[in-house]
Amino acid sequence: MLNRLMSATAALALTLSLAPAQAQTMDWDAVVAAAQEEGEVTWFVWYFEDRFREFTKAFTEEYGIEVRIPDGDHIANIDKMIAEAGRETGDIDVLAYGFDQLPNINPELFIALDGLPADEGRVATVAGIEGGAVAVAYWGNQTGIAYDPAKIADEDLPQTPEDFAAFWTSNPGQFGFNYENGGSGPSFYMSVLRAVSDVDFSESDDSAERIAALQGGIDFFNEHADDYVITASNADSITRLSDGEFTMVAAWEDHLAGLQVNGEVRDEIRFYIPEMGMFGGGNAVSIPANAPNANAALVFVDWLTSPEVQSRFNVEFGTAPMNLAADDSAALVSMEMRERQTAWPMRPFRDAVEAHFIDAVILER
Repeated sequence: MLNRLMSATAALALTLSLAPAQAQTMDWDAVVAAAQEEGEVTWFVWYFEDRFREFTKAFTEEYGIEVRIPDGDHIANIDKMIAEAGRETGDIDVLAYGFDQLPNINPELFIALDGLPADEGRVATVAGIEGGAVAVAYWGNQTGIAYDPAKIADEDLPQTPEDFAAFWTSNPGQFGFNYENGGSGPSFYMSVLRAVSDVDFSESDDSAERIAALQGGIDFFNEHADDYVITASNADSITRLSDGEFTMVAAWEDHLAGLQVNGEVRDEIRFYIPEMGMFGGGNAVSIPANAPNANAALVFVDWLTSPEVQSRFNVEFGTAPMNLAADDSAALVSMEMRERQTAWPMRPFRDAVEAHFIDAVILER
């Protein structure tokens, strides 16, 4: 890796007689020059590949560095990076992954990102998980409830499990959520389970006793089984809401906003986070230690996490900006409401809860 990054000797020669701020600028100029010599960067990301290929053309126009984005799968991409760790040079320059995956990855497989220019707004901790020296956030996401304001007033939106139960009873068949093919539904039912059963979801222990303590929440869903609808996926929920079948569905903020930008969902559909809280988080990028174009990777990560690009993400993808200096005025929820965000449950407890919900609720319907 040291051979791939601009050498320390070269950096010293550039900065020997410069003030600290000038030295940092010159160091970074040398990294950019080396990146342009490399000429390309390969970003492994598992979603929106076509849209990202279009979006990153702006990076190529600015730096003259081509961005390659292969089609991929979230876990398969991580496994590929790990499998290639023993090679001198891998295939991945920049790896994107959910921040919740970071604790499962050996940080020594990544280079330290201390070569990036200083940016106090850059976010390296998401939902209580710290990126340390090897990961920074580029994508903030939030689950919540998408709703049709033509069918329900803002003051009547359910905020607690009891409120949702009352809505279901008065409006059977008007609320939908998925349990597979996307995380919005699992976020909803796990948030209800957490609120009803008062089990600490921040602990990873998946003991039988902790799962049994969820029974109050399981009973809650079974008692109202006839009044809510199980959908096929995140996309199915949103599509059926936009088509007028539902009043409310569990949803992702960024997913909804992206569909609205593309004209695939009605602009009138709104989004909120109930007071009981729902899960949110984000995605990270890191640079593998054997990245073939490490300088280009650094320049790409700096660009991706900049205030300007994060502001564009907010507008074009509906994400929560992962730079504190970015403009979030296009977000679907206010910063005040965003304080209701809760962290996803820790694994393996999360996996055990999902399996138990399927067995005890979905298969009992």
